[in-house]
Amino acid sequence: MRNRRWVFAVLLFLALCLRIEAFKFQRTQRTERISGSAGDVLEDDPVGRLKVFVYELPSKYNKKILQKDPRCLTHMFAAEIYMHRFLLSSAVRTLNPEEADWFYTPVYTTCDLTPNGLPLPFKSPRMMRSAIQLISSNWPYWNRTEGADHFFIVPHDFGACFHYQEEKAIERGILPLLQRATLVQTFGQRNHVCLKDGSITIPPYAPPQKMQAHLIPPSIPRSIFVYFRGLFYDVGNDPEGGYYARGARASVWENFKNNPLFDISTEHPTTYYEDMQRAVFCLCPLGWAPWSPRLVEAVIFGCIPVIIADDIVLPFADAIPWEEIGVFVAEKDVPKLDTILTSIPIEEILRKQRLLANPSMKQAMLFPQPAQPRDAFHQILNGLARKLPHDASVYLKPGEKVLNWTAGPVGDLKPW
Repeated sequence: MRNRRWVFAVLLFLALCLRIEAFKFQRTQRTERISGSAGDVLEDDPVGRLKVFVYELPSKYNKKILQKDPRCLTHMFAAEIYMHRFLLSSAVRTLNPEEADWFYTPVYTTCDLTPNGLPLPFKSPRMMRSAIQLISSNWPYWNRTEGADHFFIVPHDFGACFHYQEEKAIERGILPLLQRATLVQTFGQRNHVCLKDGSITIPPYAPPQKMQAHLIPPSIPRSIFVYFRGLFYDVGNDPEGGYYARGARASVWENFKNNPLFDISTEHPTTYYEDMQRAVFCLCPLGWAPWSPRLVEAVIFGCIPVIIADDIVLPFADAIPWEEIGVFVAEKDVPKLDTILTSIPIEEILRKQRLLANPSMKQAMLFPQPAQPRDAFHQILNGLARKLPHDASVYLKPGEKVLNWTAGPVGDLKPW
């Protein structure tokens, strides 16, 4: 029986190799765009559609933190730093707060890293509260709306819930003082307490220059059918193996570790970026949170993202046609992953590749230095512009209060 399975697997692999030949010239094909979505909307220019006032905070909230640990510039939460830098020189910035549509508070809440480079969220709520207390005491604009015309970059695993473990994040909930603000965050999952209505979901930071340095010639064919590098189990934090990634990654490994169509491993080779460019499909499963930089990498390298994260809200979902460029697989259907992917018609795969080749699609996923038209910075501004004008209900009556400044865990109320 085992020999028969291997024969079948080899025959299937050979058949797929013939199909993969159809992708050999995909990087030199024409691109394709979807009118009103992966073309028109992504190419919107936010300049002239909104004005942003940037609060000048003491450097202890941003620059000094970064000076203490420059690693913050390269980790996947770095959008909070680069968005600040971008806005300081952006054409949408206004120095007159009276004419501002939006107010931005530059607080680097994720720049507190362990020796291994993982962010510690425990000081973040107190830092954010301290910054809000400062702007509400020194400027009148927060108090007019209690933050309803303010936006904050919160790129933690679970956004403004400020914890890396989902159970603890749900228990904490969104920081009470941010309940009226617009949150710009990497975390996105429908019907989740850590994603409030009106939030803007963004891609995690992935270093543009590093990826650019690993581009391979377009003539090299995509000879890998399915590719993934990363953890399947997190033994240290989930020794029984059923909680991490809700078991989806473990299921990938158990079902496909010996499948010749699947190039999957925990090893992270130096050719990682090159390998993604040789692959047709790149797995993007959830981990502790539903999002990861793999999604950005897959789009940049033209590898069709296979998204395994139930109820995920993807970056700039009102502008990027994720259903058209990716493949969505329910977590319960992971054992059928090989059947699902091999059943997709070649014509559909080629069309997804043409859409992925659209430069606007790739640009929207990046935070380049310096900024470029249609990049992630501009997509955030486009998202803010689409929320204008503010409804009259956001402005409070004199003396009116909505937020509870003493709500939340006792530890969050301590001075920062």
